[in-house]
Amino acid sequence: MRGIRRLRGPAATVALLGLITAFLTGPPGAADEAATAAHGRGTWVGGWAAAMGPPGSTGISATGFADRTLRLVVHTSAGGGTVRIRLSNVYGTTPLDIGSAVVAVRANGAATVPGTRRAVSFDGKPDLTIPPGGQATSDPVALRVAAGTDVVVSLYLPTPTGPTTWHGWANQTSYLSIAGNHAAEDAATAYPDTTTSAFFLAGLDVSTTSATGTVVAFGDSITEGGATTKDANRRWPDVLARRLAAGHPRERLTVVNEGIGGNRVLTDAGFASGGRINLGVNALARFDRDALAQPGVRSVIVLEGTNDLGGGGHGVHPGSPLTAEQLIAGLHTLVREAHARRIAIFGGTITPNGKLDPANEKIRERVNAWIRGSGAFDGVIDFDAALRDPADPHRLLPAYDSGDHVHPNDTGLRAMADTVDTGRLSLPPRDE
Repeated sequence: MRGIRRLRGPAATVALLGLITAFLTGPPGAADEAATAAHGRGTWVGGWAAAMGPPGSTGISATGFADRTLRLVVHTSAGGGTVRIRLSNVYGTTPLDIGSAVVAVRANGAATVPGTRRAVSFDGKPDLTIPPGGQATSDPVALRVAAGTDVVVSLYLPTPTGPTTWHGWANQTSYLSIAGNHAAEDAATAYPDTTTSAFFLAGLDVSTTSATGTVVAFGDSITEGGATTKDANRRWPDVLARRLAAGHPRERLTVVNEGIGGNRVLTDAGFASGGRINLGVNALARFDRDALAQPGVRSVIVLEGTNDLGGGGHGVHPGSPLTAEQLIAGLHTLVREAHARRIAIFGGTITPNGKLDPANEKIRERVNAWIRGSGAFDGVIDFDAALRDPADPHRLLPAYDSGDHVHPNDTGLRAMADTVDTGRLSLPPRDE
């Protein structure tokens, strides 16, 4: 399910594309709005993002691509008249060549809506090379999108990429072409293979006058959407984004999801799925890039600690036991780093985990008591209280349990989003 697979049967016919194009590209004034945003009178916010991780030791992320086109599907949390993309070769060992890049509104599957396709440039050029460890942001592109739109980003990779920088468990179907550059094609014909991972694309930003900033959801698989319905956009950050989009204008913040399955606060978690997935670097190591450096960031919601507790209870030093003090110190470091950048940070209490042994359950309770009572965070989002079973507070409420006793199902993820006080997310951070 999480690898590349072959699509079966003919591609579906997309009806009334001209009408869809007219609807999505907007009225005659849309071009003026896009020009206004491109000239700096809008605010750059996160429309979509994914936390990038290292390649696995096996599978497609380890081997990479050559002379193929990726068509990556992203679901925006912001609307506006101008977009840009952010690409990453942070974990690459060789230069990453981008032969061409195109953004467009998705019609269905891998097909795009005619008339919405836009070529992407980098410093005025249609191609670029990103060195190992590097990142790149495109020039602004005039494309009007609404919040909740599926946008496709097509990347032609002309030369061998080597091991990839990617997000392994995106839980969103994207597409891989046959050989060649198919970035500028509306049709899905050249895209027979699918993947639920996101390669090289770290973000799609939107310049907008309808949102004032970005909320970063920073966490592990519970934030990433480990048990959510594929392609349904029901992760708790997705639901929160829709709440904010429908709220009072002063609460018009966008939400980007920077969760990584298996992520820990204190230590790297290593490989999973037979080496196919690398669970990424620890939260302390990635916090600046994945949270504080996001465009227009106003606040961060941190939900971390489950994997420190459930990963054998390993402490900071190999072979040493995890302590509540270590986990608290790690979370407090994130608070100090956010406040040093004048960014508000909200602490999510660690959710019930039916697989924890009694010792690690006690650590969870102590850390949650600190999150609630220390005053370190700018606010507390009590995910634990929202999800726990009143009859057995150490476990998820059965109606919210995906079945593994760790990950909430779609109903539980909605309950998490609903417990966020959206009015507080736009407030400035407290003084240290």
